[in-house]
Amino acid sequence: MPQWLCNQLTRAFQSKNRRQIRMLNDCWFFYRNKSDREFQEGRKQQKP
Repeated sequence: MPQWLCNQLTRAFQSKNRRQIRMLNDCWFFYRNKSDREFQEGRKQQKP
């Protein structure tokens, strides 16, 4: 998880800002899914 996202989540949890927590959670899942897809596509291209 990127450091900027960890910092934002920490602030959101400390301030109990549910809206921001949900938004950041969605950002994390979007980022993770995008990274996973790019990783899988890279592995497919490397196979002979």
